[in-house]
Amino acid sequence: MRANGRPLTTTSLTAVRNLGILAHVDAGKTTITERILFTTGAIHKRGEVHHGTTVTDYDPQERDRGITIFAAAVSCTWGGHHVNLIDTPGHVDFSDEVERSLRVLDGAVAVFDAVAGVEPQSETVWRQADRHGVPRIAFVNKLDRAGADLDTAVASIRRRLGVTPLVVQLPIGREDDFTGVVDLVAMRALRWQAGSADFESEPVPEPLREEAGRRRRLLEETVAELHAEALEEFCADSALSDGTLARALRELTLRGDGVVVLCGSAYRNRGIEPLLDAVVAYLPAPADMPPVRGTADGAEQERAPDPAEPFAALAFKVTATATGRLTYLRVYAGTLRKGATVLDAATGRTERVGRILRVQADRHEDREEAVAGDIVAVIGLKSARAGTTLCAPGAPLVLEPPTVAEPVVSVAVEARRNVDTGRLASALARLAAEDPSLVVRSDPETGQTVLSGLGELHLEVAVEKIRRGHGVEVVVGRPQVSYRETVVRGVAGLVHRHVKQDGGAGQFAHVVLDVEPLDEPVFEFRSTVVGGRVPHEYARAVEAGCRDALAEGPLGGYPVTGLRVTLTDGATHSKDSSEMAFRAAGRFGLREALRLSTVELLEPVVEVTVSVPEDGVGGVLGDLASRRGRVLGQTAEAGTAVITAAVPLAELFGYASRLRGRTQGRGVFTTRPAGLAPVPASVAASATGGLPAR
Repeated sequence: MRANGRPLTTTSLTAVRNLGILAHVDAGKTTITERILFTTGAIHKRGEVHHGTTVTDYDPQERDRGITIFAAAVSCTWGGHHVNLIDTPGHVDFSDEVERSLRVLDGAVAVFDAVAGVEPQSETVWRQADRHGVPRIAFVNKLDRAGADLDTAVASIRRRLGVTPLVVQLPIGREDDFTGVVDLVAMRALRWQAGSADFESEPVPEPLREEAGRRRRLLEETVAELHAEALEEFCADSALSDGTLARALRELTLRGDGVVVLCGSAYRNRGIEPLLDAVVAYLPAPADMPPVRGTADGAEQERAPDPAEPFAALAFKVTATATGRLTYLRVYAGTLRKGATVLDAATGRTERVGRILRVQADRHEDREEAVAGDIVAVIGLKSARAGTTLCAPGAPLVLEPPTVAEPVVSVAVEARRNVDTGRLASALARLAAEDPSLVVRSDPETGQTVLSGLGELHLEVAVEKIRRGHGVEVVVGRPQVSYRETVVRGVAGLVHRHVKQDGGAGQFAHVVLDVEPLDEPVFEFRSTVVGGRVPHEYARAVEAGCRDALAEGPLGGYPVTGLRVTLTDGATHSKDSSEMAFRAAGRFGLREALRLSTVELLEPVVEVTVSVPEDGVGGVLGDLASRRGRVLGQTAEAGTAVITAAVPLAELFGYASRLRGRTQGRGVFTTRPAGLAPVPASVAASATGGLPAR
């Protein structure tokens, strides 16, 4: 990895930034990425999303649909710093791409629409970043739009996200007259020339000096409340110096105690340079990050972000290209050289790295090595998957993989021609390897191949990828949602004896189980056995058996969740007891307990936000009611109504076409997961083949 033409060393890790661009769909993430690449000189011609010419939306489906589907990595240099940037999807169906990206990033830029403020998916990706502890700065985009207002957008950030915004810019002009910003840290005005990316730095215009002074004072007061050193200086001098303010903003960003807010219009090339300056000034470098933690031989270990440490990297994305199978890596420690042998820490296999590539979306540049803090792709790995830890063979380490979202929608797929059945199976296997949130299975009852994913669009894109990328014509069945079963009223003291004697050593296990419901859709197991009546290793086997039983519930064979199982008593045999016997006892005992419990069916529910003209509200509300929707709220602004409702996912298939028809194409909607809810008896009967809840 190089910055300004020099190989990176341990000390120059401070000159690297690994960041992602996060936002709701259509907030301008890809346009911002394109403008960053142009401003830094990485490209020499600006592309546009609506023309299908951007660097990061290079997949044919992305260009056809005008949205980002796959996370794309690019890199550039700015102010002597090397910036590795990942443009992430903004649609809820592709949130797993965001999750895998956030797992390996050090910082992020959250983009908000200056008109809409915090939108549903904006909040979702923000919470994802919270879980990973990723420091963020915010960029309020599209200030040139009619109705754009920085203060309103900032208020929604404070209200919806529960954070303290630290606004460091004041817009110059409104809507079409937006021409620049006042930098409240340096107290200088930046103006962009019409139709050009060039800007000029000048003193704050006279009409804005009072307002800029007021906002600078408010910024200083807010920072002083959150930062001890700044508070001391503020109390002593009644003001903060530019240096103290800048240091405090960086430290507050790294701690997550405040969010620096900038503004601009990416489409009109206004605000990109200050955004890059803020990335360098406020977001962390790999050297600022704590040592990565992993496990080796059951013990926790740490590796510092140092090229001299033993090599350790996490694979976060796998794609198949014309040049071979690309495995994207975040290098956390050590140095990886072309031709090196690496260890897959989970499987114990070793593989050889054929090539190391610096990735610029769909273009690649060969590198001789990658060092700690780098994000690269490699060719030559055959079995690595997203979440695989790669490390030096002599220093194994297993890093925590990204979490994988559970599929909620399924379709049956089959090849239109019998001769393509084998090719379809190969294409599905490759898709599942590239995208862990896609699950392929065979239905044991119907024999159909079932493809499961995170939403209708997710599956639609996957099927189209099979058609385009593999040349297989596919027949797709109606989507089905993934139901769950849960315990409403459990049982106590259920006794199960597993006894098997068929010659030789037998099997004996005696368990007593309590089953009770939980409010959360999780499974918990605990043992209260005393006196050594069931040894600890056998109790673990009972838990494993119980988890086996959760795969199929008594109502419709759906997975079971939302229960706690307690092992209260048991007995062993001196010769015939084993872990296998107690695992079988746990499995069959819990199945029996579930048959005796009161069980109900759950279905996935999503929160739907519908924006429609006010004259179409009645029809939309009626349609949502017919889909078993429950209205949560309704607001109106500038002739547009925004309706929020909780709707079962099963009722939303085909909703996009229905909404367009009811609103003459003017209605739009977004969704985000809202958990699970009980299924009405009439619907449950059809989903379970007529079996009522028990």
